[in-house]
Amino acid sequence: MKALQMVAPRTLALRDDVVAPAPRQGEVLVRCAWVSVCGSNIHPFLGLGRWAGDYPKPPGWDGHECVGTVVESRLPGWEPGTLVLAHPEDYLGFAELVRAKPPGLVRLPKCEDPVPFITAQPLATVLRAMSRIQSVANQRCAVVGQGPMGLIFTRVLRHAGARQVIGIDLLENRLEAARRFGATDVVDAAKANVPEAVRALTGGAMVDLSVEAVGLPESLATATLLPRRKGRVYVFGVARHATQDFPLNHFMRNEMEMVSSVGPECVEFFESAVRMVADGEIDLSALITHRLPWAEAQRAFEMYADHANGALKVVLEV
Repeated sequence: MKALQMVAPRTLALRDDVVAPAPRQGEVLVRCAWVSVCGSNIHPFLGLGRWAGDYPKPPGWDGHECVGTVVESRLPGWEPGTLVLAHPEDYLGFAELVRAKPPGLVRLPKCEDPVPFITAQPLATVLRAMSRIQSVANQRCAVVGQGPMGLIFTRVLRHAGARQVIGIDLLENRLEAARRFGATDVVDAAKANVPEAVRALTGGAMVDLSVEAVGLPESLATATLLPRRKGRVYVFGVARHATQDFPLNHFMRNEMEMVSSVGPECVEFFESAVRMVADGEIDLSALITHRLPWAEAQRAFEMYADHANGALKVVLEV
């Protein structure tokens, strides 16, 4: 079968000699029609931080946002031909065929264009993150980073009743997207002192919850300076480095709380995410800015990594 492989920093190879996986008992084999590039793929693609070295990566790694059709089943009730959102069991999702099982396997409704359902996977990670914090109803929130994940956080926080959501980014096009996704205010981090801007926007109150959705030391430091005393910081962006500087004194003296979450357990929220997309409760289709053929994977990754051409979510047609 065909699969993408990171063979060196910024270098992908499209291989056609990869052995197809065989589904185990309780699993299905899915033929992927579409696979989306995720922000978590970009640090290893660039070979930065804790991902430096150790190339080539396994063929198919680290794809995990897949929509396709069941072609073989060892799972009762899941017949070949079923359209699904699939989370690969081995994270080898940049491939024609992947193994999957519930809860990381959800039926999709028949529709003209299944591609928007690929956004249900990152939505599920945000739903899982939200399950780890108290209600945000009537609270002030800030989201540092308005890439795809930050935009989903912005949308979900507003959906959950936050009275103010401040979107923060360095790029103008992403700040414009933040407004479309529900941000009440935006801050251009390339031009403004972010804590001072947030203080002004909140009338001096600062925010109750600050979300870090980038994964860089400076973004976490910024996010930590935004909550009020006894406020909360949610660390969500995939960290580039194993260790990094942190404004610990500010964090401690303000008696703040910190919460974090990572991707794998998001599968528990797949069904909820698919239902929300199917019902139109959360429309994330505007995240998908580019659809490219499988053969243009190199261009897709470069576009995402370089924030080129207004790219947010880039989907590859396998």
